[in-house]
Amino acid sequence: MSPTLEHEYLIELVRNRPTLVTSLLAEMGVAVPTFDELSLGNTDFTDCRPTEYRADSVVLMTQGGTPVHAVVLEIQRAPDKRKQWSWPVYLSTLRARTKCPVVLLVFCQDAATAKACAEAIDMGHPGWVLVPIVASSKDVPEIIDTTQASANAELATLSVIAHGNDASERLHKILHAYIQAIVQGPKDRPSYIELVLSSVPRSIGKIIYKELEMSVNIEDLMDYPFVREWVEQGEAKGEAKAVLIILENRGVPLPHEAQERILACTDQATLRTWIGRAVTATSVDELFD
Repeated sequence: MSPTLEHEYLIELVRNRPTLVTSLLAEMGVAVPTFDELSLGNTDFTDCRPTEYRADSVVLMTQGGTPVHAVVLEIQRAPDKRKQWSWPVYLSTLRARTKCPVVLLVFCQDAATAKACAEAIDMGHPGWVLVPIVASSKDVPEIIDTTQASANAELATLSVIAHGNDASERLHKILHAYIQAIVQGPKDRPSYIELVLSSVPRSIGKIIYKELEMSVNIEDLMDYPFVREWVEQGEAKGEAKAVLIILENRGVPLPHEAQERILACTDQATLRTWIGRAVTATSVDELFD
């Protein structure tokens, strides 16, 4: 997973479903007050001086229009001692802005980073110590129930990404629930399939495509979100990208000449035919026949 993607995927999921933050807090044993609305807050904590302070994400809980709780979400790829100085700024600024309790939730990909980020921050004032709430991939719940995956696509997506390196029977159940949620879910709901395929190992991508092959009728392929996300622009470029992604993640060898031919094609009827063939083709020859 690229550093940028590793940093952005959780932010994207929270942007679409802020309740994902409360789900993570619940997994960490942190209670939140009753609220009737959840929204994204301003992540800019810059003060009047030139120094800029900007969090990764802020989620605000309100009840009757009044803020009752706020969460600063930070994603850390590696330990960073400088955060001991900036994180308290985020919390104090947000607390002053919203006039409600605030918490800091740090999400880390690996255990070593999580351990470093969990260190208490002594503010110097007696009794004032900030202990970050730290969650790592192992703290993400394993979503193996299709109904639960369908009800919370973002949490199901995070579950696949977080546990995508676990070579276990449990992972197969997670993948199955995720795929069935895509196939059975509303057509206008995002599946995050490209985000998943870009985040998990290639071997897991192949399993996902195998599940899709068994669950989707080829003639109905264009009706499903995981393909529509690639071609929703209605342009040949997007459809050519869909062909390449399907073949690549199914492990079909793609010579440079074949890639050029696919990307050079501007006939949408031909590209849609190739998309249908790409789901079962074992070689590019089968794609072009």
